[in-house]
Parts: sequence; structure tokens; C-alpha cells
Amino acid sequence: MSKLLNETKVLLTNVRLSYPHIFEPYAFEGQSEKYSASLIISKDDKESLAIIKEAISGAMEVGESKLKGKSKKAIRIPLRDGDTDRAEDPAYENSFFINANSTRAPQVVALYADPKTKKPVFLDEEDVYPGCYVNVTINFFAYNTSGNVGIGAGLGNIQKYDDGERFGSATSAESDFEFDDLPESSIDDDDVFPDFLS
Repeated sequence: MSKLLNETKVLLTNVRLSYPHIFEPYAFEGQSEKYSASLIISKDDKESLAIIKEAISGAMEVGESKLKGKSKKAIRIPLRDGDTDRAEDPAYENSFFINANSTRAPQVVALYADPKTKKPVFLDEEDVYPGCYVNVTINFFAYNTSGNVGIGAGLGNIQKYDDGERFGSATSAESDFEFDDLPESSIDDDDVFPDFLS
């Protein structure tokens, strides 16, 4: 269940992860390296959207001095409409999205703690991929940089919530091929797996 953690920080639950650069920082053209992700929120998730809007309003109040008295309509906000801003991408259909980033690496963890230690289980790129569902913390903040005034979204930590259909064209060998059992015969391992393949 999504919730407002303080006036500018939210916990979003069960949102879809897209374009993740969460294990290694990435530099978009002309920018410094950052960790980032695009977070897709269904338009049917009214609760999460209301919480996001409340936190954005909170960031406007906290950062009022940076916004230079601009009207709310003139301030750039990070909540964008997928049906217009990503119309060519079916993953963003009937959704809003937020592009969040941070100079600090997010902690990326599993839904359940280690039963022995009771501590978080950390995940890697095999577990957390474009198209899976995550819980994520975001902190909204006001900015005024080079004449651009608006509200930014700081990427917090990420918890995998569930699997989903992977975005993009990359597939695994397991899904591409059928595999036969190795026949029991007189063929030794050196014949099946020659040295140059080892």
C-alpha cells in the first residue's frame, strides 16, 4: 500500500520498473552519471497518484523560495502522462510515470528478509529488470537550475514486489532453445565439451 512518509517523501508500491540504471550509474547526454529509473503507475491506481500529488505539493511549499513565486501551472513536475509523453510505447499505456534519479546507489532488496538473519536480501540485475514490479521510495524536491524551475524526483531504495514480462527484445537462451538430455553413451566429456569451449 503506497503511503506518504513525510511531506515530500513517498513509498510507492507495486509500480512497474522501466529503463533501470540502478546497479551502475549512467550518464545521459551532457549530464553527470546518476542512478535512475522510470516508474510506471497505472492510472487506475488512484491512491498512489493522490499521494504523489500531495508530496509534490509539499515539495512546492518546502522549496517555495526556489520556485520564485511561479504559479503551479508554470512549474515543471515529474509526474508525466504515458499516453501523451510515451504514446509510442505500449508499456506506458493508461499510465503515468516518474523519472527518478540519484547520485547515491539505491539499495535493491527482496520482498522477504533472510529467515535466519532477519536482514534484507540484496538482489542483482538477474532479479530486478525492466518490466518487473517494485516498491520504491521517492523524495520530491524543488530545483532552480539554469533557468529551469520545477520539482525533481530523488530515487530512494527499491524492493522487488513481483515478476513481470520483461521489456525489450533481449531473451534468455533457456527461452530461445529446446534442450535434450545428454545421452548416456561412451562419449567422454572431452568430446562433448572440447577444451576451447571450456
